Amino acid sequence: MTVVAWSTREIAELAGTSLRAVRHYHEVGLLEEPERRANGYKQYGVAHLVRVLRIKRLTDLGFSLSQIDAMGDAEDHPEEALRTLDAELAATIERLQRTRAELALILRQSAPTDLPPELAPLAAEAELSDADRSLAVVLTRVLGPQGLRTYTDMLQALPDHPVAAEFDDLPADADERTRQDVAERLVPYIHALHAANPGLRNANEDAPGGAHFAEQTFGKAINDVYNPAQLDILRRVRPLLRASRRTGPA
Repeated sequence: MTVVAWSTREIAELAGTSLRAVRHYHEVGLLEEPERRANGYKQYGVAHLVRVLRIKRLTDLGFSLSQIDAMGDAEDHPEEALRTLDAELAATIERLQRTRAELALILRQSAPTDLPPELAPLAAEAELSDADRSLAVVLTRVLGPQGLRTYTDMLQALPDHPVAAEFDDLPADADERTRQDVAERLVPYIHALHAANPGLRNANEDAPGGAHFAEQTFGKAINDVYNPAQLDILRRVRPLLRASRRTGPA
C-alpha cells in the first residue's frame, strides 16, 4: 500500500497557506512534527492536512493561535468558542455602525471632529469662535451628564447679540474705552444666558472630578485661549454682574 507522504511545501500548497505558516504552527505547538524520510525530509499525512486546514479556517474566522491552542485538536466543533467569537463580532459590528453614523453626521453637517457627536453639530450651527470651540472641548472632558445637557441646551438657543461677536473679535491691544464698553454690554447678554439656562449656575455639580476641579480646569483653559484684552473684560464683568444683581438686571 502506498503511504501518503507530502513535503512541507506540498502540504502548504494543499492547505492554501504558506511554508512560513506551517513552520510557525510547528514552533508554537499547534501542529505535530511528522515523521521524516530516510533523507531527513518531513513526510506529512492526511491528519496533518486536516489539522492545518482547521487552523487556517479558525484563524480566518478571527481566532488567535493561542485560542486555537486552548481548544485542543480533538474538538471538531468548538461551540462555546464560536459563540464567544460571534458575540465579539456582533459587538464590533455595532461599534462600527455607530462609528459610520457619526461619520455620516460629521460629513453631512461639516461638524468638528474634536467634539462628541451630540455636541458637534450644535457647535457648528452656533458658529463658535476657535476659542469658544476649544473651551467646549474642555467642558466635554470635565462636566457630568447634567452639566453637558445644560451646555447643549444653551448652544441650541444662544441669544443673538452683537456684543458676543465683538468680544470674540477683540484685539489684544484694545483700548481702555473699548474694553469697558464691551464689558458693560456683556452684562445683559450674560443675564439673558442665565435666564434662558438657569442650570448654568450649577453646571459643575455632577462633574466626575468634582465641581472645584471642573471650575479650576475651565479657568485655566480660559486663561489659555483668550487674549489679554478679553481676559481683562471678563475680570471687569464680575463686579458689574454683582452690582446688576443687587439693582436688578438691565
